[in-house]
Amino acid sequence: MSFIDLLAHHSGVLRCPLCLGPMRTVESRSIVCGSRHCFDISKLGYVNLLNRSMQSKYDKRLFDSRRRMAVSGFFEPLNQALVEGIRGRHSPGQPLTILDAGCGEGSLLSGIRMKLEQDLCHPPLAVGIDLSKEGISLAAAEYKGAMWFVADIANCPFASRQFHFVLNVLSPANYTEFQRIAAAGGTVLKVIPGSEYLMELRDLLYKGSARKTYSNDHTLAQFQKYFERTEVKRVRYRVSLNPSLLDSLVDMTPLSWGVTEQQRQKALQLCGTAITVDFMVLLGQSL
Repeated sequence: MSFIDLLAHHSGVLRCPLCLGPMRTVESRSIVCGSRHCFDISKLGYVNLLNRSMQSKYDKRLFDSRRRMAVSGFFEPLNQALVEGIRGRHSPGQPLTILDAGCGEGSLLSGIRMKLEQDLCHPPLAVGIDLSKEGISLAAAEYKGAMWFVADIANCPFASRQFHFVLNVLSPANYTEFQRIAAAGGTVLKVIPGSEYLMELRDLLYKGSARKTYSNDHTLAQFQKYFERTEVKRVRYRVSLNPSLLDSLVDMTPLSWGVTEQQRQKALQLCGTAITVDFMVLLGQSL
């Protein structure tokens, strides 16, 4: 189903980011609210719903690198864990709506949607938002089975209680908004780095500094304050990367932000070394 068709069928999930009123599509060219706030539909198949210009550190090079890593299967164990988490909390035969808050270039949400389609009589509604126009442009150009929006998670452009599942993967969170847009009894799945995440790369880049180690204790404690029936699942595995993929890994991770070219070249010497991938998947029920 095209983006326009999805909008026509599911326009009720949206609310205007300016006046918070409901929105509708207009002649397949834009969406508009009752106060006449109008947002154009891109030819690629997404809508920019930001009410002001906002900067993001994430650029096209980073998203291109992340997609190459996704296509290589680098994230597959994590994707499978998220699918299993959704299956475990979804009632068979019931509708399924998923929001990926901080979706980047869309590969994770698209992969999850396709896996879940195998279980359902009707395809799930998959919606991705990100602050980066570059990321959403890539998502919309490549993945046509979902709705994509440039939007701010601190002002989610959705009516309340719309999503059975809210994903937030390696991205900033806004738990107040997640509580508002999650359906009653819905689930928020947040992915954070584990203590051993990319520890070989971290050791090379930050040996002798405080950034060599990582703790997610504060993030876990905050999550547990907002959501009930909290579960924590660890996804840990090791992969060896060829030079091209190792280069993409360095490009995609914020760990490399601010490093010197000498440090970067040193990191690329990890080719053939098993890299530790360590995630914590937090699952919590909305009130």
